Amino acid sequence: MLWVKAFHLISMVCWFAGLLYLPRLFVYHAMTGDQACKEQFLVMERKLYWGISTPAMVATLVFGLWLLSYNAQGYMAGGWLHAKLTLIACLIGYHHLCGRYLKRFMKGANTKSHTFFRWFNEVPAVILIAIIILAVVRPF
Repeated sequence: MLWVKAFHLISMVCWFAGLLYLPRLFVYHAMTGDQACKEQFLVMERKLYWGISTPAMVATLVFGLWLLSYNAQGYMAGGWLHAKLTLIACLIGYHHLCGRYLKRFMKGANTKSHTFFRWFNEVPAVILIAIIILAVVRPF
């Protein structure tokens, strides 16, 4: 069980690295007017989303469900897990929204400002804090 937990945490850290860095790349991408820079950002964004973030998300979910399977009934009795699973659903939606913004950048159809992406970048950090508190403290 501890190996599964370790791999769950490793994949979660990798997923969050992508969720925190990809919108930051969007900030810089939205700010630049240089075509060569835009093309470089596209390469970086695509590799981060498809090469790191998406596989890490899948691994996080697989290892998380594996952990849950050890004591599903016990875990589900606590309200903290329901709240955590709700936040994870929000993160999955956020991840896919990042993919949608990436596609818009790839088409040259981004309509969002760098300021929007600066605020958008804060969402996963807030969710991360809440998930860690829920998983460690288990307040309810």
